[in-house]
Amino acid sequence: MTDTPPPQNVRWSGMTHPGKVRANNEDTFLALNFDATEVRYLGKFGESTTDRGDYVFAVSDGMGGAKSGEFASKIATEKITRLLPLSFKQSAHQIAAGQTEVLNELMHRIHDELIKLGRYYDECRGMGATLSLGWFTPGWMHFAHVGDSRIYWLPRGEKLRQITEDHSHVGWLRREGRINEREARNHPRKSILSQVLGAGQQQLDPQVGSVRIESGDRFLFCTDGVIDGIWDHALADMLAENEPPSGKTRAQYFVEHAVSESGRDNASALVVEVL
Repeated sequence: MTDTPPPQNVRWSGMTHPGKVRANNEDTFLALNFDATEVRYLGKFGESTTDRGDYVFAVSDGMGGAKSGEFASKIATEKITRLLPLSFKQSAHQIAAGQTEVLNELMHRIHDELIKLGRYYDECRGMGATLSLGWFTPGWMHFAHVGDSRIYWLPRGEKLRQITEDHSHVGWLRREGRINEREARNHPRKSILSQVLGAGQQQLDPQVGSVRIESGDRFLFCTDGVIDGIWDHALADMLAENEPPSGKTRAQYFVEHAVSESGRDNASALVVEVL
């Protein structure tokens, strides 16, 4: 029988900003703590232990209507609060399969609900959203992803990794090594996504997976407004810093820097540290 990993402390901070150009902020971020009986909403920053349950952190970028991000957030939260407590702390030998299956089902339920809203309400027609979500349990981070928001992982003592794949042709070109980061940023089709939640799409193939985590690991969940303002090497340097500038949370550090460098889009970030 596999031993249960010991509890770990997690520290998080989140921030969202409309940017310099757009009147509405269709981004959102979500931070939750849950166990087998209830879900608790977390503040914009804090620190706690997995003794108190599991944690979910997510960012979403809405599209196709002024309330898209808000709707997507509410729908995601409602589905999370129904599904995840039922799956709380599965036995260790089921971790890789069990949580992956739950997250795959979760993404499909959110997708179906967004399509349903778009079908029956004119103001929601064409509404869609990206979603990049991480589920933290002792020793593991399970993730699910659709769209071009991203999850970055900085393992202790190692290099930064982007563990999600951008669901776009430009993202595929970059992964295949056919274009570099600069060419991807300036590509005319960079905003055309092959997969989103909702938006009338009938087929969905979310990316789901799991990574082992240990003390010292850091994660960045961010929408494309952050990526537009910060190059990959700068993301790595910023996430590796011991402390953000005085008076700022780590999420503020990323979002404010991205807006100052670009600001053409809404920008949201969640930074999670395993202590």
